[in-house]
Amino acid sequence: MWENELKEAIFAGQKAKIAILDIYQKGFDVEIKEDNSPVTLADKTADKIIREYLHSCFPNHAFLTEESEDDLGRLSNDYVWIIDPVDGTKDFVAKDGGFTTNIALAYKHEVVVGVVIVPVTGEIYFATKSGGAYHQVDGTTTRIHVNDKTDDLTVLRSVFHFNDDEKVLIEKHSDKIKHIEKFGSSLKPCKIAEGLAEITYRMSGNTKEWDTAAFQIIVEEAGGLVLEPNGTPLTYNRKDVYNRNGYIVVNRKENILL
Repeated sequence: MWENELKEAIFAGQKAKIAILDIYQKGFDVEIKEDNSPVTLADKTADKIIREYLHSCFPNHAFLTEESEDDLGRLSNDYVWIIDPVDGTKDFVAKDGGFTTNIALAYKHEVVVGVVIVPVTGEIYFATKSGGAYHQVDGTTTRIHVNDKTDDLTVLRSVFHFNDDEKVLIEKHSDKIKHIEKFGSSLKPCKIAEGLAEITYRMSGNTKEWDTAAFQIIVEEAGGLVLEPNGTPLTYNRKDVYNRNGYIVVNRKENILL
């Protein structure tokens, strides 16, 4: 049902990837935004490329993006593109390759298309509502699924945003969680969707809709769960775009370890 939207989202992300990698390789200045997060020319350029292309394809759709002023008129639109042009700007600045481009389409507050592109490797993770989740690398596309592990678990932690609450949870469940690995940005949930790990925590309220929208449908279509700590699924196109309660991503419900 969402094949055209998916195709155009991937194309927009691929267009942005070219600009992102050009800036990544040539060098860039770093600005600090009001919320104390970094931003570069890559964020701004990719945001413009993606918005302009998708607007040309879907002129009646609204937008919610990290680098654009929020037009609350989106709240009365059933269709909203939710975009993080460079998710993991700190990874981008550190040149560790652990950043992604996230593009999602929400329909009536639910994500129906999700695309996560890894510019440095060229990998693409994508999903559509009821259409499954996929991983594309070197021209080969594979359907992906979470694994069914409930012990000897691997938790994925952020490179730059790991906090004490997350550390406490991991230590609390050390009988089940036996491995800890570091990944940036939306790579963590995508690795879970791919069956390569089982849990990632974000026990803080500083992420926003564009951080989670694209990967949420990828994880869910792969058979996993993306939930607030109280068990509520995240919804989208909200007036308050912050995920104030944090979230947990797991391969299966038995691993909601809180």
